Amino acid sequence: MWVIVSSYYSMYYMSNAVLNQLGFKVGEKMSHRITADALIVQVRDKLKNSLLQDLDEAKDEYAKIENLTDEIIELYDLEHRKRLKSQYVMGYDAQVSKSSTSLDRAKKIRCRATKTFSGALI
Repeated sequence: MWVIVSSYYSMYYMSNAVLNQLGFKVGEKMSHRITADALIVQVRDKLKNSLLQDLDEAKDEYAKIENLTDEIIELYDLEHRKRLKSQYVMGYDAQVSKSSTSLDRAKKIRCRATKTFSGALI
């Protein structure tokens, strides 16, 4: 029983602290009910707005990543085809002349992927 009571009062006082930071002072009468109602009105709207803002930012980030992903896939595909040709069709001279482009593309993909994924994948 005391765990429940202690837990509740912990949440009650933390809730009042949050409301106080938002500029809302709960009085002494019916303070528990008012705290609950104030949380619903004050905190829910702020949380909802914050989550909507986070969602908009995530959509923007997704769009950037989507465009970047298409470019990375295209570069990879070009290099894959070039590797097949160089390994099985082209002579040594063609391999040397195209290797610089391949190295530059590999660096570009690594740089962008590292920047995009903050080192999580590469």
